[in-house]
Amino acid sequence: MPKHSLRRTAIALATLASLYGGIVHADDNTPAAPAAVADATASNSRDKAKDMDAISVVATGETRQVQKITSEDIQALTPGSSPLRALDKLPGVNFQSADPWGTYEWSTQITLHGFDQSRLGFTLDNIPLGNMSYGTTTGLQVTRAISSDNISSVELAQGAGALGTPSNTNLGGTIQFFSADPDAVAGARINQVLGSDSTTRTFVRLDTGDLHGFSAYVSYDHASTDKWKGYGDQRSDQVNLKSVYQWEGGSVSLFYNESRRKEYDYMDLSLASQKALGWNWDYLQPDWNTAVQIANAYNGKGSYPAVLSPLPAGYDLVDSTYYAGGGIRRDSLAGLSGNFSLSDHATLNLGTYYHDNRGEGQWATPYVASSPTVPLAMRTTDYGLDRYGGTGSLVFALGNNDIEVGFWAENAKTNQERNYFYLTGAYDYLSNFYENEEPFLRGFFQHYNTNTRMAYAQDTIHLMDDRLTVNFGAKALDVTNTADSLVVSSALAEGRIRASDGFLPQVGASYKLDANQEVYGSYSKNLAAYGFLPFTQSQASFDASKGSLQPEQSQTFELGYRVHGDSFEASADAYYTRFTNRLLAVSPCSAVQTCAAIINNVGSVKSTGMDLAVIWRPVDHLRWLNTVSYNNSKYQDDYLNNGVVATDGKYVVGIPSWMFTSDLSYSYGAWRATIDGKYTGRRYITYLNDSQVPSYWLFDAGVNYDLGSLSVLKGLSLGLNVTNLFNKRYFATTGTNGYVASDPLGWNQTLMAGAPRQVFFSVNAKF
Repeated sequence: MPKHSLRRTAIALATLASLYGGIVHADDNTPAAPAAVADATASNSRDKAKDMDAISVVATGETRQVQKITSEDIQALTPGSSPLRALDKLPGVNFQSADPWGTYEWSTQITLHGFDQSRLGFTLDNIPLGNMSYGTTTGLQVTRAISSDNISSVELAQGAGALGTPSNTNLGGTIQFFSADPDAVAGARINQVLGSDSTTRTFVRLDTGDLHGFSAYVSYDHASTDKWKGYGDQRSDQVNLKSVYQWEGGSVSLFYNESRRKEYDYMDLSLASQKALGWNWDYLQPDWNTAVQIANAYNGKGSYPAVLSPLPAGYDLVDSTYYAGGGIRRDSLAGLSGNFSLSDHATLNLGTYYHDNRGEGQWATPYVASSPTVPLAMRTTDYGLDRYGGTGSLVFALGNNDIEVGFWAENAKTNQERNYFYLTGAYDYLSNFYENEEPFLRGFFQHYNTNTRMAYAQDTIHLMDDRLTVNFGAKALDVTNTADSLVVSSALAEGRIRASDGFLPQVGASYKLDANQEVYGSYSKNLAAYGFLPFTQSQASFDASKGSLQPEQSQTFELGYRVHGDSFEASADAYYTRFTNRLLAVSPCSAVQTCAAIINNVGSVKSTGMDLAVIWRPVDHLRWLNTVSYNNSKYQDDYLNNGVVATDGKYVVGIPSWMFTSDLSYSYGAWRATIDGKYTGRRYITYLNDSQVPSYWLFDAGVNYDLGSLSVLKGLSLGLNVTNLFNKRYFATTGTNGYVASDPLGWNQTLMAGAPRQVFFSVNAKF
């Protein structure tokens, strides 16, 4: 069944506990007001990021692989693009989306070093964003948390993020987003975009400037575009507010975000359906009659329409397309943070955040009838999230030791329900929530509570006149998930399950060979919370399996080398990761037996690989980034699922073994131009590796001309961006509806087509 099982949306404000961080960014031509700091580690990372002009592959002194991008790299993309698209240029990163901005959430997907998105950690100014997965129950996508124009930098740590990162899913690494501080000088900016498929986007921001230590901005972002195929559009509205007050002994920062989003879905494809029906095959809306004919045929009333005849014999025609699908989301996110200087050698960082989400996924299902004459119904998945939490850290120096102790605490309450509503005919269903209507059928109604507690301590020692840096520490993580059913005879389980480990160590060292070169190595152990997966089985299966389940864990080793000179910087690293207790829904008996599906540990994954990145500036104004990534991630065990599934030695699904990127940027006078290309290797889409999507190259290009000051304008620039420059047709996202053990005929509808070539023109004005 398709994705539309999960969808939600949100509204939020602030209260309680302590977490959240300041934010950074200022107009390129004006000095920034000092940033408020949420966490000392985040503060240090942000300071490094602010010193860079653009992408950096060298993070001097870090004991693990850390790379960064800045607002300049995000601004080179089509305005409104997800910052994850800029990260896609870095080694080891594979980001996919069915739209040119990377904002259509059902299709957005990022993998790092063999780990999928569900096993990564994400933060915004130290506010946890969960794993940013589509149906996440303890977070949200970064594009709904902040407008991309207000992001100053992004830090990527593959394998292991900073020890104090507030995440309970970061088995494979962390991505930290930092927002922009208010400008020191009062002003306004407007960015207007027009482009393919009736795209319009307007971004407006007003800054107060520095008012005796206080500064603030408020921004509004409205975006609208038609889908590049099929019926419907994607719309979003977003407001950001940031204020900072700073004094000699510290600073306090408040951030608030309000987001509204509505998305018509793109149809999931299979290898077979794309071959038979083409890249532009999509939902049927507004063709109601064909949708009714398919539903009737499924129920044995008449034949399937001729439009489906190219599909191979035996193909599941009822699932080849649907009438309509989409999602509505509402989010509010707020955070209050501060850093306080206790002495010349000690700093206290505190923060608090609150996130409220309300949403609904809508799908016109042919499996449930509204009446004898209307063989379809509207199935919705409704969910609500209220979470609050906080962090704190104390950082102090003792001789050559930089010591940090801290905590993170969060409570998240989530409701999820499946409802069915009557349909009467063809009209635009994706317009409003069904929250004020009474369903004629309810599939489930679950209430979940997730409590996370984390404490950590670490010491960083500087030796040999700062040539050698050694850090070591550990965290304790405890996550309890509780589920209660709010309806009688629910198909989903109730109960309680806990993931806990009192000692998760992290050790690293960095040694400077000379002023330009260093080597580093690290080891880390991490644990992931169970989430709601154990409760998706029946009560009997949950009761039978929970005693034997162990939480997913990873252990990662890294070795690397960095070098930088006047005209270049480069990094190379090798890694080994052991991922254990992989969780999967299985039926642990033979196909001829009657065995209920359960969530089970199905073995481990071993990942080895290497990354190489080089930035070369051979002449003034020219920057050339090239990266090579190799990843070998394989399952280490067979498992039972209606018989033996022989996955031992098979490649992990959705992960390319080889990737290459090349990004060339040139600026001269008022002109700036970029062209970048990326090769993504083949990706397997079955656990037995008997089906795969092919490799491909993809190119983007952009040019910008700065007209400078004109009359009342402090600055005016014009931009042109072309995505998918050579109009490549390719499969972008894989696994949108999950993966299966075997699919040699390519019938599993779990793929998203990438967007064709699109062109966007932008005007950016500053007052």
